[in-house]
Amino acid sequence: MQLNNTLELLPVSHRSAFQNIRNFLAGRLLGATRDRALMDELFKCVFAKHWLMKAPNLAVPNDLSKSYRGAFAHVKKVLPGIFLPADEIELDPVALQYVDRQFDVIDLEQCRADIFSELYEAFAGTGIKASEGQFFTPIVAVDLLVEMISPKPSQTVCDPACGAGGFLIAAAKHLVDAGAKPKEVAASLQGVDKDAYLTRIARGRLALFLDVIPEVICGDSLAAISQEGTPLEEKSFDIVLTNPPFGAKIIAASANTLLRYELARKWVKAGKGKEKYVVNSAMNTSTPPQILFVERCLNLLKPGGILGAILPESLVSSKSHGYVVQYLQNNAELISVVGMPEALFKTSGKGGTHTKTVAVVLQKKPVRTKRNAVFFADAKWCGHDSRGRSVPLNDVPRIVANFSEFRNNGQARHGSLGISVSRDRLGLNLAPRAFEFDTEAESERIVGTHEILTFGDLVKEGVLSLSTGDEVGKLAYSTGDIPFVRTSDISNWEVKLDTKHCVSQEVYERFQSRQDVRPNDILMVRDGTYLIGTCAIITRYDLPMLYQSHIYKIRVEDASRINPFLLLAALSSNFAQRQIKSFCISQDIIDSLGDKIHQISLALPKSKEARKRITDLVEKVIHDRIEARELARKACEEIMAH
Repeated sequence: MQLNNTLELLPVSHRSAFQNIRNFLAGRLLGATRDRALMDELFKCVFAKHWLMKAPNLAVPNDLSKSYRGAFAHVKKVLPGIFLPADEIELDPVALQYVDRQFDVIDLEQCRADIFSELYEAFAGTGIKASEGQFFTPIVAVDLLVEMISPKPSQTVCDPACGAGGFLIAAAKHLVDAGAKPKEVAASLQGVDKDAYLTRIARGRLALFLDVIPEVICGDSLAAISQEGTPLEEKSFDIVLTNPPFGAKIIAASANTLLRYELARKWVKAGKGKEKYVVNSAMNTSTPPQILFVERCLNLLKPGGILGAILPESLVSSKSHGYVVQYLQNNAELISVVGMPEALFKTSGKGGTHTKTVAVVLQKKPVRTKRNAVFFADAKWCGHDSRGRSVPLNDVPRIVANFSEFRNNGQARHGSLGISVSRDRLGLNLAPRAFEFDTEAESERIVGTHEILTFGDLVKEGVLSLSTGDEVGKLAYSTGDIPFVRTSDISNWEVKLDTKHCVSQEVYERFQSRQDVRPNDILMVRDGTYLIGTCAIITRYDLPMLYQSHIYKIRVEDASRINPFLLLAALSSNFAQRQIKSFCISQDIIDSLGDKIHQISLALPKSKEARKRITDLVEKVIHDRIEARELARKACEEIMAH
C-alpha cells in the first residue's frame, strides 16, 4: 500500500503559482493582517474559478472581473455557510487577471482536494495559533492515519477538533477513491472546531472537492455545545480521526465541563504493589485538553469503532500520565503506535513546535477479534527537516506498507520501521522505542557467558551510588575559571578540555560539598535529545568542577564487585545503550531517562581474565587520551611564555 503524500503529488509549479500570487498581491493589498486578507481573497477566487469551469454559463464574455464576481455570488447562494453574506471579491481587475493567469498553470479540478494545503503554506506560513494549540497537522501524518485505518464507504467519520479540515478532506478523498459517491461521503462526515474562521475553511475545502457541504460545526467539542450555546447532537461514529489541541498553557474547559470527564478527576495509585490507578472524586482543574479529548473521542465512537489520533508522546509514555494509558487500555484495544519525528510540526523557519508526537490507532471495546500483538514503529524522517525544508527522506510510506503486512498476518519484523509486540509486554509506557530492544530475550541469549546485574540492585547493595547535579543559574556563567559541566561537554568518555561555561570560586564552594566530584566518578547524561546515556570518567585533571542537574554522577563504592573502568565499558555497550534508549521518557520537547536508570541491566563477562583485559584496555584509553590532552594544553600555555 503506497502512502498518498499530497505534497509529492503536487508539482513545484503549484507552490510557485501560489507564491507568485502572494508576492504580486502583497503590493496591492495592505494592512496589519495582510497575509490573512490575501489568503481570504484567493480562497474566494479558487471557488469562483472552480464554478466558472463547472458552469461556463456563469462567465461574462470579455469581462473577467464580472465573471469572477458573478461566479462568487453564485457560490454564496448554492454553498451557504462558507462565506459571509457580505463577502465580495475585493481584488481589482488587474489583480484578478494575474490570479487567473496563475490558475491556468494549475489543474484546479485535479488537485482541488489538496489545494488549500499549498495555499496555507504560501500565504499563512505555519498557519499557527500556538497559544491555542493550533498546530495544523502535516499532510504526511494525516495520510498515515487515514491509510492505516482505511475508512470504508459505509462508515461514518468524525474529527472533534477539525481545524482547517485536514483529516476530513483526506478521509473524503479515500472514500471517493473507494467508490463512494460525493453526496454519500458528505453525509458520512462531521467536524467540530471552536474557531469560526477555521470551520469555514474546512467547509470550503470539502465543498470544493465534493460540491456538497458536510456537517462542520463551530462549537466546543469538550462542552458539547455549538457557537450559539445550543447542545450538540450526540452521535456515535465508526471512526474518529483527530489531532486535538495540546499545550500546557491552554485552558481546556470550564469547571462544569470538567465534571463530564472521568480523566478530569485525580487518579492515584492503589493496591498491594500500587501498580494500578484508581480515580477519586476530586477534580484536577489543570487537566490538559489533549487528555480530555482522549476520553471525548472514545465516547464519540460506536462499540468496536476505531480512533486514529496524533498525540504528544509524553501522553502515552510519561510517568505522570500513566493513568491515561491505563484508561485507554481499560476502554480500548491498542492496535498501533507510530512515533513521529521531532521535525513533524516544524513547518518553516522558527515556526511550529518540536513536540515529539505519536500516531495512535486503537479500537473501542468490546472488540470482536482479539489481536495478540500490537504494531510499533518509529519514523526518523517525514519528508521535511527541522526548519520545514523538503528533504528526500520519508520513513512513513514504508511504515504504512509494514502495517499493511501486520494487518494481514499479525506479524512484522522491520526494526524501527515496524515490529509486532506481544500484548503481554505492554505496560504504561507505549513509546515505540520502548519495544525496539527485548532485554529479557537478549539476556537469555548471553546468560551462559555473562553475569547480568541490574543497576538498581547494585545501588541497593551499596556497590554503586547515584546522584544528580545542580543548576547554578545563567548569572553564574563566565564569573570564574571553574568548569560547569553540561550535557554537551561530555563525549567519548571524557569531559571537554574547554567547557562552554565556567563559574567563580564562590559559586563552586556553594555546591562543592553536595556534588563532591572525585576521580573515577562516572558522569552520564540523564536528560536531552540525542546525548542521553553518553558517559565520561573523571580524572584528577578535570577537578575542580561542578555539573548540571541533567547529569547523573555514578560512583563505585565497592571496587571488589565492579571496577569503575569496567562499569564505564558496560554502560557504554550496545546492550546497555539500547536499553537506555528504550527507557527514555518524552517530556514533550526533551527526553529523560529519569529513575529508569535503576532498571538497566548490565552484562559483565563471567571470565575474570576478560574483565581484567577490558578494565586495562579502558584505563589505557583514558590515560593516553588525558595525557595527549594535557600535553596539548601545556603546548598552548608555553607558546605564550617565550
